[in-house]
Amino acid sequence: MMKAFPRTRRVGEQIRRELAELIRDELRDPRLTLISMTSVEVSRDLTYARIYVTLLGDPAERTERVAELNRAAPLLRRELGRRMRIRIVPKLEFRYDEVVERGARLSALIDAAVAADADRHHDGIGTATDGAPPEDAV
Repeated sequence: MMKAFPRTRRVGEQIRRELAELIRDELRDPRLTLISMTSVEVSRDLTYARIYVTLLGDPAERTERVAELNRAAPLLRRELGRRMRIRIVPKLEFRYDEVVERGARLSALIDAAVAADADRHHDGIGTATDGAPPEDAV
């Protein structure tokens, strides 16, 4: 993972904003309209940028969409250079971001564990004691 410096962070955010417009306006591919860019990592010398994207669909379709974006990367890079007016325009590399899927899986696992724990405690309380003190303790 590339370390973020203030300038690279600002350039990354600008790249993310500009790419969102470029993908929507210039590529005009209806299959690419549901792409969301989650983050952009820019190398310190601004020569490379990794763009992490998420999109709906099955894994084969996702792989195909990311490949389409990587094929369009030279065009997007050229347009970025025109819009951003920076001396070095980073080489773009698109990658599928699995963080969202992992988060959803972890959340589902946590929910299942909490539900199982609640069922176990609910069953244990109802059968062992009903909340009243034992009769011989009075």
